[in-house]
Amino acid sequence: MRKIIILIAIVCLYNCKNEIESNGKLKVVTTTTMITDLVKNIGGDFIEVEGLMGSGVDPHLYKASEGDVSKLVNANIIFYNGLHLEGKLVEVFEKMGNTNKTQVALGEGLDKSQLIGSDYFASNYDPHVWFNIAFFKQFTNQVTDILTKKDPENATNFLENEKKYLAKLTQLEADVSTIISTLAKEKRILVTAHDAFNYFGKNYDFNVVGLQGLSTATEAGVKDVQKLSSFIIENKIKAIFIESSVPKRTIEALVAAVKAKNHKVEIGGILYSDALGNSGTVEGTYIGMFKYNVNTIVNALK
Repeated sequence: MRKIIILIAIVCLYNCKNEIESNGKLKVVTTTTMITDLVKNIGGDFIEVEGLMGSGVDPHLYKASEGDVSKLVNANIIFYNGLHLEGKLVEVFEKMGNTNKTQVALGEGLDKSQLIGSDYFASNYDPHVWFNIAFFKQFTNQVTDILTKKDPENATNFLENEKKYLAKLTQLEADVSTIISTLAKEKRILVTAHDAFNYFGKNYDFNVVGLQGLSTATEAGVKDVQKLSSFIIENKIKAIFIESSVPKRTIEALVAAVKAKNHKVEIGGILYSDALGNSGTVEGTYIGMFKYNVNTIVNALK
């Protein structure tokens, strides 16, 4: 980390600036794939966007490379989740704060009274806020506001893109509610690798249980596996789920523990939690990921 911080200082000394690039476009850097997708939807062809994290990348454990630092220091705007999701990038962002760069922690703009508390994070809140679509709409408003202020000449385009994207998010809310309504409430128990889905559970009346807790930085132990296996048996849960950004071995160990007690549980599929699917696929977009997850969960638990 010390090497990275020194590099920030050196690169900033020569390159740091806060102006639109010579091609007339804002240079924007994002962290998670969800935020990258959002910013691309609002900025369109009028900005340049570089996402640090790709499909399957765990933001809890992500460390900045020297290449990432170069992208950050040369950006006009940096959008990130905040709420200590990108825990290992915090020091980098703090050092970047010594420059005149626009940094926006989108999660910090939410009403804290609506967030779920957590002792696992320095922010004291569960950072997986994108699983509340209403929060993601607020992210959309924030991104649009910053882009219009930094590039007023394209404000009309940003505002039009915002209007279109918010309409899609409203439709997503309706579609998700319709799909989930087909699953009986007593079957709404969601067991995954870690507790990324608490906002989802709160909104749609699911009991969410994560084997590793809220942060993937904590490892699940034998006692955790045994305790959860008993819970699965007691509640006659049909399926549990792997997450694309978390190693599947913990869930496989849980399945084995259940089978060792002469009971059966299936792996219901892979869910996208802390990262979207591959670029160019339906799951590679926030809206596509959300619908894919919901369909996977409902179909496996029916």
